[in-house]
Amino acid sequence: MTPAAPASAAADLLSSTAVRERSRCIAEAVAGGDSRWFVLDRGRLDVAANEVAAVTRQRYPSLDIPCHSRWRHFEAGGIDRRAELEAMLQARAPVQQARARIDLAVVSVLLDAGAGPDWRYAEAVTGQRFIRSEGLGVASFRAFVQGAFSAQRDDPLRVDAAALAAVDAPRLAALFQVNGDNPLVGLDGRAALLRRLGAALQGRAVFGGTGRPGGLFDTLTQRDAREVPVARILRALLDGLGSIWPGGSTLDGIALGDVWRHRHAGGEGTTAGWVPFHKLSQWLTYSLLEPFEWAGVSPTGTGALTGLPEYRNGGLLVDTGVLTLRDPAEASRLHAVGDELVVEWRALTVTLLDELAPRVRALLGRPDLPLAALLEGGTWAAGRALAQRRRGGAPPLAIASDGTVF
Repeated sequence: MTPAAPASAAADLLSSTAVRERSRCIAEAVAGGDSRWFVLDRGRLDVAANEVAAVTRQRYPSLDIPCHSRWRHFEAGGIDRRAELEAMLQARAPVQQARARIDLAVVSVLLDAGAGPDWRYAEAVTGQRFIRSEGLGVASFRAFVQGAFSAQRDDPLRVDAAALAAVDAPRLAALFQVNGDNPLVGLDGRAALLRRLGAALQGRAVFGGTGRPGGLFDTLTQRDAREVPVARILRALLDGLGSIWPGGSTLDGIALGDVWRHRHAGGEGTTAGWVPFHKLSQWLTYSLLEPFEWAGVSPTGTGALTGLPEYRNGGLLVDTGVLTLRDPAEASRLHAVGDELVVEWRALTVTLLDELAPRVRALLGRPDLPLAALLEGGTWAAGRALAQRRRGGAPPLAIASDGTVF
């Protein structure tokens, strides 16, 4: 079973339920006109829904839509890289295969903050070039299968603490083809994040004492469990990875991670005024659903996860007029991830994606479509398409990224 979480008020922020509740408090304040930053027009949600439905039908005409997951980026350029991985894993026992897939998903997701507009990755195997999230996904896949994150030469298909401890910016730059003409946003931050991951793998029981992310599978499937609640996966990640996030926000001695202050966040006691997002942890949870399924363990309660509060989903809402800046000049200013404007934008994104979902389902005639499929179909792709049409791909707000949140 997952190790018991600390009995603390701060622990109340370590769930997707808290993400929804605190985000809703902020959205209600904005809807009531009590915002310095945004005007909310829910009447424009139908415009956004039409954009999402159109992009979804274009990308998935049969409406057979997979889960929003890092594994989609491993399919970039029409290449089935998972099949390549499976061929390399076929001689291993099922549990060993599951550990390797989880290892790959964890390190790849943690490297998946915004790449910036100028970075490219040339994949030697296919001769194709990739940018942004797809490029980061392909680059991290190639680094993984080459053994870049393994300290064991005879077992390259793993991520372990010893190898991560040695990752620095020059090493990561070589793996991701970074140079003066090919800059990657947040390179130092990504390298430091991997080193902190290595330290966490050694010190957290949730990873089963294996020193690798894949130990999470053993922890969550003890006694031959055939199901695992998604909320348990997320909580295990929040407990296990809390110490890796920069920024230093802590409460009751607990590292909060992607949790920020906002005057309308609500709450009581020591957690009042804090709003959690756990964007990378939720993105990672979405990306672990398939590895658990492939190992014969069914994740349950997937609807517990929220939409991801990042600049493509948030950009969709700005570019369709659901959200309007009170001061248009804010669009040309550089904002830190902890600025109230950015925190508010992200909270509104969480709440409004929940409100957008039934509208998109109705347009597609698929009332059963899970949020994970709507994101994939979907909101993220529509946000990117609008950004490309309006600004050549740049988001509507400029965020100073350290490579770990956006």
